[in-house]
Amino acid sequence: MARKLPQLQRRLSAPDLFSVAYGEIASSIYFALGIIALHALGFTPEVLLATGALFLIVALSYAEGTTELRETGGAATFVRRAFNDLAGFVAGWALFLDYLIVTALAALFLPHYLGRALGLVWLEHGPGDKVAALGVIAVVAATRLSRRHRVYLAAFAATVIDLGTQLLLVVLGLALLWSPHALTHGHSLGHSPTWHAIAFSIPLAMLAYTGLETVANLAEETRRPGVQLPKSLFGGIGAVVVVYAAIAIVGLMAFPAQGGTTQLGTRWQGAPLMGIVSALNAHVPHWLQVPLRVYVGSSGALILLLAASTSVSGFGRLAYSLGEHGQLPRQFGRLHRRTLVSPESVLAAAGISGSIILLTSLLHRPVAFLASLFSFGVLLAFTAAQLAVIRLRFLEPTRRRPFKVPLNVRFRGGEVPIPSVIGALLTFGIWIDAIVTHPAARYAGPAWLAAGLVVYVAVRRSRGAGLLAHVVSTDEQVVPEALFTSILVPMKLGEIGEEMVATAVKLAQERRSPVEALHVIRVPLDLPLDAELIDEDERAEASLAEAKLLGADNGVEVRGTAVRARSIGEAIVDEAKRTGADLIVLGSAPRWRRQSRFFSPTVEYVLKKAPCEVLIVAFPQGALEQEVAPV
Repeated sequence: MARKLPQLQRRLSAPDLFSVAYGEIASSIYFALGIIALHALGFTPEVLLATGALFLIVALSYAEGTTELRETGGAATFVRRAFNDLAGFVAGWALFLDYLIVTALAALFLPHYLGRALGLVWLEHGPGDKVAALGVIAVVAATRLSRRHRVYLAAFAATVIDLGTQLLLVVLGLALLWSPHALTHGHSLGHSPTWHAIAFSIPLAMLAYTGLETVANLAEETRRPGVQLPKSLFGGIGAVVVVYAAIAIVGLMAFPAQGGTTQLGTRWQGAPLMGIVSALNAHVPHWLQVPLRVYVGSSGALILLLAASTSVSGFGRLAYSLGEHGQLPRQFGRLHRRTLVSPESVLAAAGISGSIILLTSLLHRPVAFLASLFSFGVLLAFTAAQLAVIRLRFLEPTRRRPFKVPLNVRFRGGEVPIPSVIGALLTFGIWIDAIVTHPAARYAGPAWLAAGLVVYVAVRRSRGAGLLAHVVSTDEQVVPEALFTSILVPMKLGEIGEEMVATAVKLAQERRSPVEALHVIRVPLDLPLDAELIDEDERAEASLAEAKLLGADNGVEVRGTAVRARSIGEAIVDEAKRTGADLIVLGSAPRWRRQSRFFSPTVEYVLKKAPCEVLIVAFPQGALEQEVAPV
C-alpha cells in the first residue's frame, strides 16, 4: 500500500518549536507597539501585560487541543471536532483574515525599518512604502513557490537576532533613558487616557500577540507534541510578555505621553523601535549611533520578512486542513512536493494580502483599521477554540490528553477546565468590546465572514455534502479497516525510519494495539554473531528508546527488541512469527526505483515470506531531502 505523499512530517524538536513560538509572537512588537501606545498612552505596559496574561490563559486550551488531536488546523480543527464542519470553517475563515493581516502589516512596516537603517527616506513614506510592501509579498510568494520552505530551519537564527535586538534596546533604554517621572507624569486613568481609549486599545493589543495559531498548526510536524508543544509554547509566550512590557516602558521613557498623545504612536508609528533608537542617539557615543541604527533597522526588516513568510506558510497549512475536510476546494487540500503546501494557497495569501495593502492605503488610518479587523478574527477564534476544548472533555472523555488545562471541576460526569471558561468569557467580552468600539470589526469583520460562507456553501454543494456533515480526509481514509492486534515495525535510520515508526504508532493508537519495534543489527559474514559491535548496539538502543518515547507520548505501548542477523529480511520475518504480529510496516526508499527495481531486496523478501499482512509506504523520488540505506 502506498501512502499519500508528500506529507507533513514529524521533524520539529523542542528548540525548533521554541524558536518558532518566540520568533513568530515577538515579531509583532515591531508594528504593534506604536498603535497601542497611541491609545493606551502611559498605560501601554499595563495593557500589554494584561493581554499577555490572557494570551497565556488561551494558550492553555491550545496546548490541550493540539496535543489531544495532533492535527494541523489549530482552532479550526478543535471546533470542527467538537461541533461540526460549518463551525470549524467559520473559525478557520476568521483565522485566514488574521494571517492575511499579519502578512500585510509585516510587509508594510518592513520598508520603514529598512529605510531608516539605510537612510532611504522614500521607503518611509507613501507611495514608496506601499510599492516596497507589494514587492516583499511578491518575493515571499516566489520563494514559497520555488522550493519547500521550512520556517524552523531559519527560526533559531531569527530568534537569536530578535531576542538580542529587543534585549539590547531594553538594556540601553533602562540604563540611558531611565525616568520614572516620564512614566507617571500626567497620567490619569479615565482622563488621559480616557475609558473609551482604554476600551479601544485592549482589542488592539491582541495584535501584539500574533503567532499562537502558527505554532498550533505545527502539531502534525512535531516529534513529541504532547511534551514539546506545551513547554515551547509557554516558554515562548512567557518570554515575549516580559520583553514586551520592558520595551513599552523604554518606549514611554523615550517619548512620554503629553497632551493626550505620544510620539511613539504618531511620528514613530511606522517603526516604533527605530524611535527608541533615535532617542538613544543623544546618550550613546557618536561612533555607535550609525551601527546601532543599521543593526536595529536591518534586524527589524529581517524579522518582519520572516513574519510575512511564516504567516503565508500558516495560511497554507490552515488551507490544507480545510481543503482536506471539504471546507475549501480540493486543490487546497493537496500537498505539493516542491512547496509542501498547495501553490494555490500561496497565491491566494499573496494576492489577498497585497489587495489589503492597496485597499487600506485609501483609508485615513490603515494600521488602526487592520489592527481592529485582526482583533475581530483572533478573538472569535480564541473564544471558539476554548469552548471546543471544554466540549471535547464531554464528547471524548476517555481520549488521552498528554497535556490538560489545570484547575478542573466535576460537572455532570465530566471535567470542566476553569481557565478555559474564564478565557472564553474574557475573549468573548473583548470581542464584544471590539464590535462596539471599532467600526472595522463591526462592519468589515462580518462582511468577511459572509464572503466565507458563500465559498463554503459553494464547495459543499459541489461535493454533494451537507453543510454540517463531517467530511473524512484522505489520510483518514487510507488506513485499512482491519483490526490489528500487534504491529511490527523494523527500525531504520533517517527520515524514512522516523516516518515508519510514526505510521505504526498512529495505526496502533487508532486500534489500541501494541507496537513491536525491531532493530536488526546486520553482522558481516566474516564476524561471529556475538562479535563486539559497540557502535551498532548503542544505535539500536537509542533508536528503540526514541520509539518508546513516541509511543508513550501517543498512549501506545511500544516494545523494543534488538536482534543480530546475517539477513535483515529473514530477521524481520522470524520476529513476526515469534511475536504473532498481524501487520508489518515497512518503508521503501525512492533510490531503488533509480536502479530499475521498485523495492529493496529486504522489502521483497518480507513481501514473499511474511506470515501476515505488510504495509509498504513507497516514497516518491524527491519526497525526501536525503535517503539512507535500507535496514
